[in-house]
Amino acid sequence: MLELPPLGLYAHIPWCVRKCPYCDFNSHERPGAGIPETAYVDTLCADLTASRQEDARQAETVFFGGGTPSLFQAGSFARLLDVLRDSDGLAPNAEISLEANPGTAEARRFAGYRGAGINRLSIGAQSFDDDALGRLGRIHNGAEARGAMAMARKAGFDNINLDLMFGLPGQRHDEALRDLASAIELQPEHISWYQLTLEPNTVFWRRPPPLPEDSAVEAMQEAGLAMLEKAGYARYEISAFARPGKQCRHNLNYWRFGDYLGIGAGAHGKRSFPGRNRILRSRKTRRPEHYLEAGSQTIAVEVSPAERPLEFLMNALRLVEGFAPADFASRTGLALRAIEDRLECLARQGLLEQDDVSVRASSRGYRLLDSILGEFT
Repeated sequence: MLELPPLGLYAHIPWCVRKCPYCDFNSHERPGAGIPETAYVDTLCADLTASRQEDARQAETVFFGGGTPSLFQAGSFARLLDVLRDSDGLAPNAEISLEANPGTAEARRFAGYRGAGINRLSIGAQSFDDDALGRLGRIHNGAEARGAMAMARKAGFDNINLDLMFGLPGQRHDEALRDLASAIELQPEHISWYQLTLEPNTVFWRRPPPLPEDSAVEAMQEAGLAMLEKAGYARYEISAFARPGKQCRHNLNYWRFGDYLGIGAGAHGKRSFPGRNRILRSRKTRRPEHYLEAGSQTIAVEVSPAERPLEFLMNALRLVEGFAPADFASRTGLALRAIEDRLECLARQGLLEQDDVSVRASSRGYRLLDSILGEFT
């Protein structure tokens, strides 16, 4: 039977100073002085108020993503959090995350963000090598990435994620591991370490850079996984590694097929309605200028019972822990027996492991998730 899962809130800030050639997110170049910050936050607050009228649950996590949220002033985030608090919409122990770039101008705002109520910072370092950063189109350098971490600590943040990529254009094995060692040396609580991929509708897709061979990337990953484990970072998702108790709660809610409100240009949401056995996906209009006009206008699409197994598994199987059989029923409203035959077939192929506690990808299956998910399309 479908049950009501935890609720998160995602707020999208769609602007950046310069769009990176690998980025396929809904981000739009605009210098800081040209961003309509006040008008946009006004619209976000109205959107949030309307969303709260439809769903009065408390948000257990909040995530300000982008784009580059750290282009906005601390007061903008304080306003949004006040809307939540004033309507009793923020859980007392909520995790409140903000994505930030390591540029010096943005890092100077970290103390203000902490004062506004942000308690988790995600810093997009991507690399500490200046040449690699240049090839990625980043506007910061390695020294600024290290400096941002120091500023975050000084501002009082004790829950920090560092974003880092490997398999970069022209990157050698030793360079990838040196990048990872630099991140570990800074002792963040969480590291997101993921392979650069070429996505449609990006500059890199249209003009592909020379990337390392697949075998070289696999060797980077295997060596990096060993480094992270030795340093005390446990892998809990394909590209997420954390100190004990420091997993990203907001992302865990996504991967466990929880609910979340989405506000801002292009933001997506998901809500469950147990009494009616319905699950709805929602999205806002993508262009910032259209969002400023349309405000809280939302397009909602129902996730049919036939679609729910794939929707659930494409999230839950990203987790090392997999999922508990009972969670499949409570999050999809379907009995596990609806997919048992396929699960057992995949287990016989050595792609899944099953017991009374969980269903999870095997070490081989973890590398072949697309093949697993293809059985449920």
